[in-house]
Amino acid sequence: MEQYSLKPDRTWKHQAKPPVSLWRRHKCLVFTFIIVAVLGSSVYIFFRMNNDCIMCPIFLVKYVPSSLAKAVNSPESVERPLLKGMWTIHPDGRLGNQMGQYATLYALAKQNGYQAYMLPEMKNYLAPLFKVSMPVLSNDKISATPWTQYDLHDWMSEEYNHIQRDHIKLKGFPCSWTFFHHIRDEILKEFTFHDSYKIQAISYLQDITKGKKNVTFVGVHVRRGDYVNVMPQHWRGVIGDKAYFEKAMDYFRKKYRNVVFVVTSNGMDWCRENLDNSRGDLFFIGDGNESSPGRDLSILVHCNHTIMSIGTFGFWASYLTGGEAIYLTNFTLQESNFLKIFKYDAAFLPEWHGIAADLSPLL
Repeated sequence: MEQYSLKPDRTWKHQAKPPVSLWRRHKCLVFTFIIVAVLGSSVYIFFRMNNDCIMCPIFLVKYVPSSLAKAVNSPESVERPLLKGMWTIHPDGRLGNQMGQYATLYALAKQNGYQAYMLPEMKNYLAPLFKVSMPVLSNDKISATPWTQYDLHDWMSEEYNHIQRDHIKLKGFPCSWTFFHHIRDEILKEFTFHDSYKIQAISYLQDITKGKKNVTFVGVHVRRGDYVNVMPQHWRGVIGDKAYFEKAMDYFRKKYRNVVFVVTSNGMDWCRENLDNSRGDLFFIGDGNESSPGRDLSILVHCNHTIMSIGTFGFWASYLTGGEAIYLTNFTLQESNFLKIFKYDAAFLPEWHGIAADLSPLL
């Protein structure tokens, strides 16, 4: 935008003072030029500081493209002063569950302007693996605080942005990117593995490739265990079968050269019997009893891409890895009660690739 400036329209010859009649004739014009110059300079500076402004005849309007509206209005762009009170969450479940609870507490407390604290049980579970920064409540403080329990479902809702209570203890099994994806970098920092786990994971991946270069590592998490019976009997659903994992691995084999699949599972015997390793590109890690979930997760995260079945452990492997991810989708019948507590679009990032499950065993 052009910056206006006041320039005299003539040079006066040397004389004591200009003719009075001429000054009166141009007085209004001079004042007009001054006003235009001031307004023009202000508009120019404002425009330079706000590249997404547009000018209207009377006023300036802040214009936000629709594609950026969510980012501008997201909790990430709002810095709230800390309020009095404390927030925490009831830790429950295993590693994937507690990671989801920690990330959700971190995000919701920040959005509502409260300091988040983890309970000692969660610290004992997560701190040995990750460089988590959330302060820990002492047992005396826990027992002396008048907590209000606040139940969460598994996905973000608008009312969770407006919880103005001083002593909240969240409860539930939230594990959805919709709670915390707007502060992804902070969550990744919180779940940074300690150096010992990093070194161990990198050393393992180097050992199995025997010095090969340009290898694409794909972490594979096969969730079995109790889900083998719980999903079909209680939820009218299935878990990843042989055909699903073959399709997922073929996707990566066709797209990348020198692919290596690193398989973790709580049902390793099933994996060895059902996953085709005729090419010699599958490596099975762990004892299949989940005795070292932190080590297994660290190895998966240090791969390039991920294949998951169902469950929170596979979600976090995919989310922390950050590459391409393939997941099992539509794995329950439409009348399943599981869909009352679970939403596919809230569980899996939009850029991840879903492969529909084979529901014929249920029919």
